[in-house]
Amino acid sequence: MTPLVKPAQDLHHAYRRRDLREALAALALAGPASALIFVFLIAPLVCIALLSLTDYQLGAKALRFVGLHNYSEMFADRVFRRSLENTLIYVSVVVPLSVGLGLGAALLIEAGESLRAFYRTVYFLPVMATLIAMAIVWEFALHPKLGLVNLALKSVGIAGPDWLHDRHIVLYTLAGIGVWQSVGFNMVLFMAGLQAIPRDLYEAAAVDGVSNAWDRFRTVTWPMLGPVSLFVIVITAIRSFQVFDTVQVMTKGGPNRASEVLLYTMYSEGFEFFRTGYAAAVTMVFLAFVLALAALKTWFLDRRVHYA
Repeated sequence: MTPLVKPAQDLHHAYRRRDLREALAALALAGPASALIFVFLIAPLVCIALLSLTDYQLGAKALRFVGLHNYSEMFADRVFRRSLENTLIYVSVVVPLSVGLGLGAALLIEAGESLRAFYRTVYFLPVMATLIAMAIVWEFALHPKLGLVNLALKSVGIAGPDWLHDRHIVLYTLAGIGVWQSVGFNMVLFMAGLQAIPRDLYEAAAVDGVSNAWDRFRTVTWPMLGPVSLFVIVITAIRSFQVFDTVQVMTKGGPNRASEVLLYTMYSEGFEFFRTGYAAAVTMVFLAFVLALAALKTWFLDRRVHYA
């Protein structure tokens, strides 16, 4: 039996050496990306989490560990609660409107037979434009006396409001700009999903008696757009939570904090009042909301998504 055992042992050692070489090759290939992820994502996140437990102020030479004091102060702060509420309202307006309008624009363009490239370009222009520059343009357009929006309303006998200084509508005005900026991006994603649907599914539906457009959309298009819809909803929600540019340029959180959102609160606490520890605590709450939202939507929608 000895001659038989030795070749078996040699074969086992050969397999182990091969597995070791493959593991080392995998580590060598994944090493640079893993190092970058650690340096640019994990390490800063750990630093922010540690800072949120201190009373550090920007520029100070010393800091003191305060535990959860920043968090208890934050949840008792009326300004933070207001900014969180404004952020949730903004997200609840932007996400359904931008997703619905993006899907509608994609369906209309794909259904047409001419000027497709023109319409794609027109809808995608807001995505390519710098949002800060477009925020300045919108600020002029929404001027209560000289803005194009109110002048257009005046021409039909409607007195336009002060869009950016009325605390009852300013947040919805910013949400409208957010929808305008997001529709083109969502449209492109939905168009990619529509083009990936096999044409023979529509032919099979026609054979089964599905004749009108709504029934085709309900039975074929919408179920097959499940993965794209999941991605679009999650990405749009995360981008909506990250709203900052328009608030900073157009309203600076006013009037009376009616348009202040989480990222603007974090910015003002960290770079205007130099309360770095408190701003880090706000950042951790913001990250928790974003991660929870993405996980919840993925878990909830993924159970109802059809993957081709």
